[in-house]
Parts: sequence; C-alpha cells; structure tokens
Amino acid sequence: MTLLNSKQMATFAARGFLRFDGVVPEEINQQFLAELGDVPEGDVASPEAHYGSVMRLGSVPVVPAGISLANAYPAESAISQLLALPVVAGAVESLVGSKPVLDHHFLHITFPPTYYERKAPVAQHTHQDSTIDPRRAFDIQLMYFPHEVTAEMGGTRFIPGSHLRRVSEASIGRYQNILGQQHVVCPAGTLLIMHMGIWHGGGANRSDQLRYMFKIRLCPTEKQARLWDLSDLPDDHLQQRPIFWVGNERTTDHIHSILTESEPWFEFDTSRLEYINRIKFWRYLLGNESFDADYWLTRVENDFE
Repeated sequence: MTLLNSKQMATFAARGFLRFDGVVPEEINQQFLAELGDVPEGDVASPEAHYGSVMRLGSVPVVPAGISLANAYPAESAISQLLALPVVAGAVESLVGSKPVLDHHFLHITFPPTYYERKAPVAQHTHQDSTIDPRRAFDIQLMYFPHEVTAEMGGTRFIPGSHLRRVSEASIGRYQNILGQQHVVCPAGTLLIMHMGIWHGGGANRSDQLRYMFKIRLCPTEKQARLWDLSDLPDDHLQQRPIFWVGNERTTDHIHSILTESEPWFEFDTSRLEYINRIKFWRYLLGNESFDADYWLTRVENDFE
C-alpha cells in the first residue's frame, strides 16, 4: 500500500481532488467493461433502455448503503482489483481511513447525440453532490474512467478549489464556463479522487461513442486526522513565515504555499475566505488546531475578553 504524502494531502485540501492518470492496468479496464454485459450499442433505442440493459445483463453488484467497502464487491471483480491496487488503497486509507463504508456507486453513461430525439448532445448541469454540510469530516468520490476519454466525449467537468464553498446542491446549475474549470481528457484507467463538495457535471458527448465513468462514494468511520504518510511533513510546518515582504524565501512546494495558491476563479476579496477554509480543513486533517498559514486565521482569532 502506498499512502499519500504530505504535499498530496495539502493539494487535496486546497484543490479538492487528486488525479492518477492510467493507474489502472488495461486488463482490469477490459474486465470491467466486460462485466457491464454485452449490450450492442446499435440495438439501444434510448438512454433509459441502455441503462436498463446494463443493469439487467451486467454484473455490477447491487449493494446497500452503509456496507463496509471490504464486503461490497466480489473478490475477483474488476472493481475489487482496482481498489486493491497499492496506489488506490493507499489514497483511500489516507483520506477516509482503513474501514470506510460505501454510500453508493453508480455507472455514469454519457450518450452521443444520436441517442436523443433532438440529435443534439446533452450536458449535465454544474452541481455539488451534497446538501449544505457544515462538518469538517468529509466523504470522497472515486471517479474511474475505464477507457480513453477524448475532448469530444464530454469528460467530467469540475471546478478545482470549489469543494469548501458550501451551496445548495443545484443552486449553481445556472453557472456555465467558470474560469479555471477542467474537463477530463485522459487515458484508459484514469482515476480521480474528489472531495464530496467539489462542483462538477458531466460534459456533452459530441462523439459517436458511449462514455463510461464509474463512481464510488466512500464515507469515513473514524476521524480523518494524520492518516497519511507523515514522513515528509516539514519540521517547520507549524512555524509562521514572512508574508507580503518575503525576499527570496518563498517556495511553491511548501505546505503553506500549496494551501494558499489561488485558483483562476478566485476574486480578490472573497478568495481570502477560501484560504481560511483551507487552513481550517488542514487543521482537521493534521489534528492540530494551532496550525496556520500566512497568519490568515491567527489574525482573526486574536481576541480578548
């Protein structure tokens, strides 16, 4: 098992996702696609009919919410083998612990224009997969792409750094083309691990092929503090550093720098709230309420009775 390191964890805290391109071997990808069942694309009359055929003919298990991840999938299944990969198992344990439970899984299928009556591609609105949730504890979502995704296939659209901005699930549906948004274009076997709060949506498939993405949402059963490989955590990570007038001391890969790196959509004033939320989130992950980066929280906690 390969646990995440401190810089990867800080990147997740700041941006809300980690990406592992081509991490799943091709034999597992092909097994997963085979387990969906033999559903000839040309014989499908509509998206609803195709979903029905996959659920009827495929071997993706139907499992109850709250089941232990260890018991959710048959041992020889493609998903079980995927989850056992050292990089995947280590990332899951680093984020949600050693005994997570399954919230749900779902096979997302993005259909070409020919599957719709209007013969036009259909995109999913931007949304957040959670209610307004004030907890610092968090779920993760694994997004597995078993085949190559080209730009024309409408890969998942997401907004890096949006995960800590709590909104009503669909209230952001009217937002389009947010500065800095990313569209997944990737080789087969790519895995994205996302914070439950990240803003995202399915893109419009303008190709002539179906696009598949399998999503698994996992919930922790323990406090998510110091679960990763701490060996690279700098000795000075609790110390403050110069701000604004900094000379030549800044490095972009320092934990503090990662946590205070802006996203293209950040506004000059409200971006400060994002930094504060990131630092609060890192305190939770670190298990230390004294941590601060660039004095963002200390200056507003400096209160006296």
